[in-house]
Amino acid sequence: MSPETQLAADVRKTEILALPASSPLLARIPKRTQGSLLRMFTDPHLLEKSERAELVAGLRECVRAHPDVSDLRVVYGMALCVDFKVEDAIEELREGVRLAPDSFLAQLKMGELWMRLRVCEKAEEHTRQAALLARNMAQSELARRQAATLRTLMHNGILRSGPSYRGPWYLVSKLRNLWSRNRREAEALATVDVQ
Repeated sequence: MSPETQLAADVRKTEILALPASSPLLARIPKRTQGSLLRMFTDPHLLEKSERAELVAGLRECVRAHPDVSDLRVVYGMALCVDFKVEDAIEELREGVRLAPDSFLAQLKMGELWMRLRVCEKAEEHTRQAALLARNMAQSELARRQAATLRTLMHNGILRSGPSYRGPWYLVSKLRNLWSRNRREAEALATVDVQ
């Protein structure tokens, strides 16, 4: 290959790399919101409160315009998590999973949110589904790491909801029941001794 041909090939490769990714998802998101979205994916802690609010507002409008696109719902749910609106994030991610139950990203992010909330049974279910839907080694590795983190949480007994969760007052109510039972037994014994 001649030096000129090699130079032309290198220029074409550079031009291709410089083009923005032609993603149907990004095409639906307004340009002003795309910058904040990319910053969110890089490091969500860098976004100021006003930037998070602007990102959420931009994605909300995008979801309103395209309500049946699962990936938009998932990205919107992720932005709501970054903006600390967990209940809304759960609803959007749940809707994203409902719209596309075979979406790796929707299942993985739903599992991640439940894991962060320590609802381990639901997190395990969605993470397992994501692992089954993985189409390449990178996706498999993401699901594997999330499952490992989840197993660690469960092994350490960090659960917050579901059948294994008893609430913060569980121990107090058990002690109260024990004291009541002991009192009733002592009163029963006292009446038996009197007769």
